[in-house]
Amino acid sequence: MRKIIVAIILTFSIGKKSQAQITGNDTLDIIKKTYNQLWELGDINQKGTFRLVSYKPIYVTAGRISNNPNEKPKSENPLYTANDAEDFNTIEAKFQLSFKTKVIQGLFWNKGDVWIGYTQQAHWQVYNKNISRAFREINYEPEIIFRYPIQLKVVGGEIKSIGFALNHQSNGRDLPLSRSWNRIIFHIGYEIDNWIITFNPWIRTSDNEDENPNITKFIGNGEINISYNYNRHEFYAIATHPFNQLRGGSIQLNYVFPMKGHLRGHIQFFNGYGETLIDYNHRQTTIGIGVSFANW
Repeated sequence: MRKIIVAIILTFSIGKKSQAQITGNDTLDIIKKTYNQLWELGDINQKGTFRLVSYKPIYVTAGRISNNPNEKPKSENPLYTANDAEDFNTIEAKFQLSFKTKVIQGLFWNKGDVWIGYTQQAHWQVYNKNISRAFREINYEPEIIFRYPIQLKVVGGEIKSIGFALNHQSNGRDLPLSRSWNRIIFHIGYEIDNWIITFNPWIRTSDNEDENPNITKFIGNGEINISYNYNRHEFYAIATHPFNQLRGGSIQLNYVFPMKGHLRGHIQFFNGYGETLIDYNHRQTTIGIGVSFANW
């Protein structure tokens, strides 16, 4: 607990000292981009192909506390249930990297684009000497994304794009801790004032060696992302849920605040199932604090 308190104090101290150092250019750099700019929709926003840009949020969490660490992961498939429990700390570090690049521009009436995206999320038992400070879980998520711009006025805002993604997610581990699934993720993007809302229902594709048979019953059949930007502060939420039952799903709440330039402080709260693939059927509540480099 002492380590995470120190991390919190350092984060807020740096943020306070940096406020006075933000220049006009820094301020412009951290203003939230519009949805059209994020996905280069419309002729004015086109930047060409094979430019590497941020995709999902990029952040480092120095201290993340869990009320219920998953020390003995299990699966409905008995081959993928751990035999021995691990001595995990309740405090660990977490980071996420995420990038995308456009590989085809101007499909279907010179409007649709194809992107390749990659996201990696790591949970690191960096304070745990008993297991040599090992990584507890790393999730790899490559995908092929198609976006098509539309302009449809709805409830004072506008639906900006529709599309889908071919998505693979796995943790690259051996039996019995291997986890993976493949999805077709559909997409609707909506923007109103300083709000961006995306709705992403998905269909899980078949898997002959199912390592996590009931993953959609726990994590869900879709995701909704809601982000709000106020000056240089951002609030965003990510929620998942099964559409055919009350139990399951998760909620992640994030507050991102300015520190200096592209660097921002980040507070994250999570409750539910599936913070990582190994935890797909494990419920926990976590809270962490760190720094953020790129957001939605």
